[in-house]
Amino acid sequence: MERKVRWGIAGPGRIADLVVPDFQYVESAVITAVGSRSQERADGFAARHAIPVAHGSYDSLVADPEVDVIYVATPHPQHLAIARSALDAGKALLIEKTFTATVAGAREIVERARAARIFCMEAMWTRFQPAIVAARDLIADGAIGEVRAVQAELGVDRPYDPADRLFDPAQGGGAMLDLGVYVVSFAQHFLGTPEKIVATGSLAPTGVDLEAGLLLGYDDGKSAALQISLRHSLPGYARIFGTKGWIDVPPRFHHPKAIVLHRSGAEPEHITREPLGVGYSHELIEVTDGMRAGRTESAMMPLDDTLAVQTLLNDACEQLGVHHNEAP
Repeated sequence: MERKVRWGIAGPGRIADLVVPDFQYVESAVITAVGSRSQERADGFAARHAIPVAHGSYDSLVADPEVDVIYVATPHPQHLAIARSALDAGKALLIEKTFTATVAGAREIVERARAARIFCMEAMWTRFQPAIVAARDLIADGAIGEVRAVQAELGVDRPYDPADRLFDPAQGGGAMLDLGVYVVSFAQHFLGTPEKIVATGSLAPTGVDLEAGLLLGYDDGKSAALQISLRHSLPGYARIFGTKGWIDVPPRFHHPKAIVLHRSGAEPEHITREPLGVGYSHELIEVTDGMRAGRTESAMMPLDDTLAVQTLLNDACEQLGVHHNEAP
């Protein structure tokens, strides 16, 4: 692909408002359209971000011939239907985390994308942060030996409101799909996929998960201890433990600007790696460059990892008595 990759935005909400300004750092990309179920909301978003075309439906956005790839930023249960129609129309996809509301939904998108050989990726921006890339490189070089454990936590003090998306079961509410995806994906990235997950926690009056402690177990003895919450703030710290040291990822670990390397018997090494813009730029570059190169998946955020994380999240939810569904 020699010309610029043309992007469409599905879902003009809070996260899309944060992501769109980082397109200024993606030289080979241009936003050509936004789509919403409300023409008024689409028009407002287009005006705020100088986007030339505003569609009053997702079907209209998907059918737009001036769009190559769609960034799906709607609530989780809506991802599947939009992705399904986008893939049928030959559009590539960047789908916000959590990828879908269910494992079956995630598997369907992956199978459709692979069958059609169309680029598709989950928008897990953490993996592309320069500070996380630096941690990954240090581990590959043996700086902390073999990675054996991970700790991570992420929590916010969100006042209970049954009308809020985060507490609405129909919109995929709960701590797991919004915050758990970060801690589980982080652990899976550095330890691989565990053989089991054990969850304990509490529910909101609407029935969604309000907080949870997660233990990931591996047959060879590795482990991850993770915590998430919507009922109280947590620092957002993460640690990667190896046989010869550890790496601290200071708050908030899912978009850090620095890490601290602790080699056994040595003084801590502070390593700073600033992102471009807010930090969403790096995942946008991954998709844009991948499409221009003719790739269909990201090596950094492969679809198999997305499926593994989705399975763990839904398993944990079900242990807590929470069962998610895709939107019709």
